[in-house]
Amino acid sequence: MTKILMTGVTGYIGGTVLTRFAQRPDFEDFDIRCIVRSPEKAEKIKSLFKNVAPIVGSHSDISLMTEASSKVDVVIAMADCDDVDAATGTLQGLKKRFEKTGSKPIFINTSGTGVLSDTAAGMYATDTIWDDANPEQMATLKPTQPHRPVDLKIVSADAEGYVNTYIILPPTIWGISRGHLFDSGISNKKSVQIPALIRASLDRGHAGMVGLGKNIWHNVEVHELSDLYSILFDAVLSPLPNLGHGREGYFFGANEEHTLYQVGKSISDVMFKMSKSKGGEPSTFTKEEVDKYFNGSSYLGSNSRCRSNRSKTLGWAPKKTTEDMLESIYPETELVIEIGALTASEKL
Repeated sequence: MTKILMTGVTGYIGGTVLTRFAQRPDFEDFDIRCIVRSPEKAEKIKSLFKNVAPIVGSHSDISLMTEASSKVDVVIAMADCDDVDAATGTLQGLKKRFEKTGSKPIFINTSGTGVLSDTAAGMYATDTIWDDANPEQMATLKPTQPHRPVDLKIVSADAEGYVNTYIILPPTIWGISRGHLFDSGISNKKSVQIPALIRASLDRGHAGMVGLGKNIWHNVEVHELSDLYSILFDAVLSPLPNLGHGREGYFFGANEEHTLYQVGKSISDVMFKMSKSKGGEPSTFTKEEVDKYFNGSSYLGSNSRCRSNRSKTLGWAPKKTTEDMLESIYPETELVIEIGALTASEKL
C-alpha cells in the first residue's frame, strides 16, 4: 500500500482533497495518515475512513512531523503554506525515509499565487503574467515574496537529491466544500478571500474594495482544484516522462481571471437582494477599515496573474468560470451570515 501523510485535512483545501481521494476507485489501496490537532475530530475521521489514521498533534511540531514523514512514501501538505517549521520537519523525515529505503519519497506542497502579488493596492492591473511551465521566470521571484521562504526551502531539498518535490499554487479559491468531512463539522467548508470581503462589507453596511478594485487575480473552484491534486498524484506515481520536479515542479491551480471590482459589485448586488444595503457601486475601504478588517494589509488589492500551462499538460481541465464564481457569492454570503450568527450565539 502507498503510504501517504496529509496535513490540513480539517481545513478548506485539505478537507476537499481528502474527500476527492476518497472518491477514487483505488482509495482503499492507500495507507493514509493525517495530522489533526483535535482528538475529537480524530475520532470522527476514524469513523468515516477505515484506511485513514489520524495523528493528534500540530504540523508545526518539527519532531512530530519528522517522525511521521519518515514513515511514508508521499507527503501532501495543505495546511499553513508559510510554516517553515512544518516544512523543516517534513523534509527531515523524508530525508530519513530516503536514507532508509534508497528510494526518493514525494513531497506535494500547497503554496499560493500570493507569491506573485504586487503592491498595486487596487489602483491598477499589471501586464505581468507568470507561467508555471517557465522555471526561469519562476526563479526570478524574490525570496521576500509571500510564501517564498517555504517554496525555496522545498525546491532546495529537491536539488539535494533525496526527495522529489512538487508545489501546487492556487489563486483565489471559491465555492462551498461538500462531503461528510464538512457535514460533520470536521473540516472548514469556506475559503478566505471572498468571505473576508463579504464580512467586511456586511459590517460596514456597504460593499467595499481595496483602492479602485482594478487589480486582477485568477480564480478556481475548490472541487476542481482538488482534481489537480489527484491528477498530479497519479502523474508523480506513474511517473509521467518529463513531468519535472523541484525547480520545474510548480503547478498553478488557476483558471479564469477577475478584478476585485467585479467581486465588490457582486457582493453589493447580493447585499441589496438580501436587504443588507442600498446596493450600488462598491466603495473604497478607508485606511481605518483596512486596519480593522485586514490587519492593515492591502493584499487583496494586489495583482496575481498566471497561466496553468504545466498543470493543464497533465490533463487538468477546470470548467468553472468567473461568472460561476460571481454567482456563488450569494450562497457564500448566506454561509458567512450563518456562521456569524452561530459565533454570536456562542458568546451569549
